[in-house]
Amino acid sequence: MAENSRLLLPIFLLMLLLVQKGESVWLNLPRSGNKCVTEEIHNNVVVVGDYVVISDDHLHPTPTISAKVTSPYGNILHHKENITHGQFAFTSSEAGQYVTCFWPDLPNQGGALSVNIDWKIGVAAKDWESVARKEKIEGVELELRKLEGAVEAIHDNLLYLKGREAEMRGVSEATNARVAWYSIFSLGVCILASCGQLWYLTRFFQKKKLI
Repeated sequence: MAENSRLLLPIFLLMLLLVQKGESVWLNLPRSGNKCVTEEIHNNVVVVGDYVVISDDHLHPTPTISAKVTSPYGNILHHKENITHGQFAFTSSEAGQYVTCFWPDLPNQGGALSVNIDWKIGVAAKDWESVARKEKIEGVELELRKLEGAVEAIHDNLLYLKGREAEMRGVSEATNARVAWYSIFSLGVCILASCGQLWYLTRFFQKKKLI
């Protein structure tokens, strides 16, 4: 039992790190066109993102950009123009790839631009300072609340992965069934074609003998 616990502990810690997801992404914008970053997010997850524009040529004032965040089904969750920094926050209502795109407001003008995006997803996006003030908790109790939230997020992730696995299994089984029926149909066509060819050749040689 103790050995199993030691084996499960690193797995739990790894899942905890994955759930408390916060990452910083650095994008170099092209002088024309846009640059996008995608993130796989499942349903009912809190997402907070902060972004800031940096002029690689140290231009003042900093050139402005436009930003847009869209859901997997194309719904616009955030759209701003003529900005040098901003923030988006939403709770996902669709599971899939969320796309965040940036582009310069004045293409082919000004210097090179970069955008730094700070993503916070799930437990990492929760405002724990507000929770601590509201519920008057601190120290160990606050850390336990964070762990509780992480465990709930891990449970939700496992359910999501289980659902995706069942969905993929269904697609795989349906594909295998279609391939099996197609193979049977192809075999039937080949057999019928062979029988027809054999019948034709038999008639042909019988007529030849009569002549």
